[in-house]
This record gives sequence, C-alpha cells and structure tokens, in this order.
Amino acid sequence: MSDLNFNKHGGLIPAIVQDAQTGKVLMLGFMNEEAYRQTIETNKVTFFSRTRQSLWTKGETSGNFLHVVNVLTDCDMDTLLIKANPTGPVCHTGSDTCFDEKNTADILFLQYLEDFIERRHREMPEGSYTTSLFRQGINRMAQKVGEEVVETIIEATNGSEEKLISEASDLLYHLIVMLVSKGLKLDGIVAELKKRHKI
Repeated sequence: MSDLNFNKHGGLIPAIVQDAQTGKVLMLGFMNEEAYRQTIETNKVTFFSRTRQSLWTKGETSGNFLHVVNVLTDCDMDTLLIKANPTGPVCHTGSDTCFDEKNTADILFLQYLEDFIERRHREMPEGSYTTSLFRQGINRMAQKVGEEVVETIIEATNGSEEKLISEASDLLYHLIVMLVSKGLKLDGIVAELKKRHKI
C-alpha cells in the first residue's frame, strides 16, 4: 500500500471493479487508504463515499458483495483494477453492472467444460461416458469426432436448427475430449486462429 499514490487526487484513487470470470467492468468507485486496507483485509470491496464522506462496503445493505480475487495497480500507481466475484446485481438499479450491461460471457463455459474433461482424464471415475472414451483410446475418440462431423453436416444441409445445434455440441464435446487425450488445450486453437487472423 505504501507504493500507492493517494495524494495525486486529494487522498483518493479510482478503483475499477471487473468481474473475475466474465471480464465485464462492473463499476467504478473511489478508495482512500482506509478503504483500500479494509478491502484487502476482508476480501470485500470497500469504497470511500464522497457524498457521505465515509467508508461503505459494496453490498452491506443489499447483500450483493464484491468478493476480491485480485488487485492490480496501473503503471502510475494511482489507479486500481479489482477483479472480483459479485454475489448479485452490482448497480443499485438492479442491473448487473453500473453501465447497464448484462454480466454474461457464456463462451467461457467452454473453459469450464475443458477443465471438467481434464478432471475426468485425471480421475477416471467409473460410470462416466467421458472415462469410457479415454479408456477406449485415441482411435475411438477420433472415430467419434468423425461420426459427429458427418451428423453435423447432415443436419446443416437437411435438418433443423435445433438438431444442428445438438450435433454441433456433440462434435465440440468429442473434439475437446480428443484434444485433452493428446495433452492439448483450446488455448492452442485460439492462439492459432488469432495468428491466422493477424491479431
């Protein structure tokens, strides 16, 4: 805390709060040294209210606390980025964020699914379909991916949108299983796609 520059803005520093899971910016508040210290000690985001001239812990009345995951400082040491997990809507209006955005990032479920499949690979619990695929080996996994590709193509050309989504989901699941069996991750695919897209 001694490195933070609270003097630059009259004893306060801006604190941007970001959802640790979705990456959405939730709100902006201000902290003095005491609010920062309390945030670190309690792992609940606490601000200094400029209107009330007192500390307030976000969620102290609503129960919608912001649980701290990580605290980062900017290069000038006068702004904080707080990554947190919210327990409910952040804004007093009932909105997910103070910028009236939905706090969702469903694409991140793929990371959860990959982690789940990796755990199955490590633990190999009995009665699990995923375990059975790992036990049958790479040839069976590759065969399943091929089967799901064909079924996805059939639904894309002659089927319904509902069935296409179902078959594409099967394809993606089996592809992740095969990648995990080879020690590979979706991050590798993302990196390759980014390279091709010249990001």
